[in-house]
Order: sequence, then C-alpha cells, then structure tokens
Amino acid sequence: MNQKEHWENVYKSKAHDQVSWYRDHLETSLRMILDTGVEKDAAIIDVGGGSSTLVDDLLDNGFVDMTVLDISSKAIENSRERLGTRAENVEWLIGDITEVELPKDHFDVWHDRAVFHFLTREEDRRKYVELVMRSLKVGGHIIVASFGPEGPQKCSGLDVMRYSPDSMHDEFGGDFKLVKSLGESHQTPFGTSQEFVYCYCRKVLPTN
Repeated sequence: MNQKEHWENVYKSKAHDQVSWYRDHLETSLRMILDTGVEKDAAIIDVGGGSSTLVDDLLDNGFVDMTVLDISSKAIENSRERLGTRAENVEWLIGDITEVELPKDHFDVWHDRAVFHFLTREEDRRKYVELVMRSLKVGGHIIVASFGPEGPQKCSGLDVMRYSPDSMHDEFGGDFKLVKSLGESHQTPFGTSQEFVYCYCRKVLPTN
C-alpha cells in the first residue's frame, strides 16, 4: 500500500474525531499564525490540512487567501462538506508534499502540523525543504509542528521522526531564522498524551 492509499483508507475507515491527532480546534497553530502579524490578505497554506478545522478558524478571523493541501481526497472532501458554501473561498490541493508543485514566491505563511515528522527518508525531507524555499516569500513565516523527543515513534501505523527545536531547525538550515519554539501536550481522543514541538521560523535572504 502506497502513502496515498494508506491515508485514503485512514480517512474512509475512521471518524474524523477518532484519529490520534484530532483536536476540535488547533489553538496553538491559530495563535502562532495570528502572532506573525500578517495582513488578512496574506497567502496561507495549511500542509496536511486534512479534516482540520484550522481553515474554518482562519476564515472566521478574516483571512481571505487560504490553500489547504492534503494527500487524501477523502480528507479534503470532509473539510469541504463541513465548510459548505465557504469552501468556495479556499483553494484545495490534493497531492503528496514530496511531489506536488506550488507557485514560486507565493505564500506568506506555511503551516504544517504533523506532516513533516512522517518524512523518515532524508531525500523526502530535502524535497520538502526545497519546496518551502521555492514557494515561501522572503520574509515569509513557517510554522511546523512535529512529535517531540518524548513523542510516539509511530503514528497511524507508520514510523515517524521526533524533533527538538534545534534538530528541527537544522533540517531547514541557515536560510531560515528560528524565531520561536514551544512544546505542547496533545491529548488524544483515546485519553493518552503526545508531546509536540512547534517551531516558528522566517525565511531570510540567502547568504550566497
């Protein structure tokens, strides 16, 4: 089973609130995006947005240029149905983050909660970082959340990477300035807790 088949099966076989990463609202993500101070017309992409309600909350806060990317068409379908007519105000993309093409120098904010830690191959992480470099504007903001050092070693049956703020920043390198990091204890629908680490960086001008 390839990655797309795996995630389509997850979203077709489980209720949206019965997956370990589910939260009613991504309060930390929303607060960090708001704290960037970007204007309401800023171009924001939610990578791995799936069935997340972050897009709802961003629309509620007046943002008008939203893109949601996910590998699962079922996850996208769930969000579109939830939003109803408001879904027309969002660009929906279905694709693998290591293969998708995105417009150059387009996004002001890149958000990813729990996609990057599934990239266990160095080559896939390199492709991810190159895509961020290409599609995020200079001065743009990137917020990535992954499992922390004490987080699970697997999720949804797949191996994952675990990061500290420093090791996460090391993956992106000197073209990104680490602005802020924080930890979060995510309470799953099953009564367990998972350590997450959030890293907020800004893309800076290349040094060479």
